[in-house]
Amino acid sequence: MRDETLITNTDFHNRIVPIVLLSVHTTLLAYSSARHNPTIDEAGHMVAGLSHWSFGHFDLYHVNPPLVRMLATLPVMAAGYEERWVADARFTRPEFDLGREFIVINGPRVVWLFTLARWALIPFSLLGAWVCWIWASELYGRVSGNIALCLWCFSPNILAYGQLIVPDMAATAVGLTAWYVFWKWLQVPTSRATIFAAVALGVLQLTKMTWIIVFGLWPIVWLAYRLIPGSVCPSARCLRRELAQLVVMVVAAIGIMNVGYGFEGSFQRLDRFKFQSQALSGNSDSIDIGDPSNRFRGTWLGRVPVPLPENYVLGIDTQRVDFDQKLWSYLRGSYQRGGWWYYYLYALALKVPLGSWCLLGLAIALCVRGNASCGHWRDEVFLLFPAIIIIAFVSSQTGFNHHMRYVLPAFPFLMVFTSSVVKFASVRQRAVRVICAITLTWSMLSTISAYPHNLSYFNELAGGPRNGHFHLLKSNADWGQDVLFLKRWLQQRPNVELSGFAYEYSDVFDPAVVGITVQKPPVDHRWSRIDVVKLAKNNVGPLPGLYAVSVSALHDRHLRYDYL
Repeated sequence: MRDETLITNTDFHNRIVPIVLLSVHTTLLAYSSARHNPTIDEAGHMVAGLSHWSFGHFDLYHVNPPLVRMLATLPVMAAGYEERWVADARFTRPEFDLGREFIVINGPRVVWLFTLARWALIPFSLLGAWVCWIWASELYGRVSGNIALCLWCFSPNILAYGQLIVPDMAATAVGLTAWYVFWKWLQVPTSRATIFAAVALGVLQLTKMTWIIVFGLWPIVWLAYRLIPGSVCPSARCLRRELAQLVVMVVAAIGIMNVGYGFEGSFQRLDRFKFQSQALSGNSDSIDIGDPSNRFRGTWLGRVPVPLPENYVLGIDTQRVDFDQKLWSYLRGSYQRGGWWYYYLYALALKVPLGSWCLLGLAIALCVRGNASCGHWRDEVFLLFPAIIIIAFVSSQTGFNHHMRYVLPAFPFLMVFTSSVVKFASVRQRAVRVICAITLTWSMLSTISAYPHNLSYFNELAGGPRNGHFHLLKSNADWGQDVLFLKRWLQQRPNVELSGFAYEYSDVFDPAVVGITVQKPPVDHRWSRIDVVKLAKNNVGPLPGLYAVSVSALHDRHLRYDYL
């Protein structure tokens, strides 16, 4: 009777813990979504999504597929909005110019519209959390499932991008789901599993273009899974059947991609595209955006119809242009043209809680030792493979380094793998269980201590969020998300007046929309701090007072505010 009661209580706890964690996660996302003003990329995604619904075209923000922003803007269309579809012809990315106009025209109400759009995307984060839980539970047990779920729900990076209208969270959650479904197909390659995998692969391609690599990765994983030593290799007939199922997945996924784009420009001949990147235009000397070309014209390959939507292909080309231009990148107080091969490794070291790193290190150590708790080693390789490929692939793109979020899709695979340590600890060593509890608690507390400012989260190794901007900028620290916090701070201090306000992203989100109309401080990169003191005594230059300066402006490449 006592044993039955214990089993019943354990089952109850295993059921209630996921519900509690998901409820807390949803609350954290919903609250932080309403507390931050739109970031620069969100403004572009907002107007692009609305334009897709309004005009049926997908040219705006075509560097990312349309699914996420179209779902985000559904409640905005229901709520009603104002828009002026006129962009400055000088800009090659008109979505940002249109985004600025959208914010100005809708005024203070725009904060509510972006909140609605953000809430519409919270289910993506819940999907990723659920798949983390169910995959870890199937591999290592329910306790491990709860640990994987906890790592997801209290990850500062998941909380940061789960509250924004950007495709990274959807790409992360749907990517994990697609790989999980593919893993289930590898276990039992039925027709039903093939259909699920095909749908997941197609939807995945509509979230973020990074996942185009899956078309090449899944056949490789299938071969390795079937042919490596120790595997139960099916007959040649079964291998042919599974190969046919893989072909069905690819063909169906391409069909779903075309449906998502409304078959806009699908099956055009390759030589009819107007490319601008060096790789596709054939111009290896320089980039002439005003004179696009096509390296495939006059070749047999140019006559081949491309089974992809026009704006999907052009989006890849536009992304390549950004890398070709070698944009300015920032790391540890220094700027350079292009990026660093180790940028994302450095960012991961500082942007992931140290407690999570300790848990992952322990899981790797135990698996290397060959403990039985790791299950079949093929499953561990299957989990780590996509994470390693994503990090390696993104790191190889050194045209510029701005955003750690590009490697976010690798996170859930590492979380599921990390949860394997819990099963080992529960049956072998009490000391390891204690270490797991301490490191997991440390990770959660570190995340909560930065909430709701999880976008600018940095771990203790970086000196915390206050010192993170000395290491990384852009969406890693300051994406222009905290103007509303400054407004609330000023409202709580009616006797305080700002002498100046320097805000890096004011060209998209005008602070005047929420009532901040302070002039920018004077700029002169030649001033030293001593000069400023002398000039202020003569009422020249920046006068003594209170200045609000975003860290992106403070680290401006032209040293405009270096004297501060």
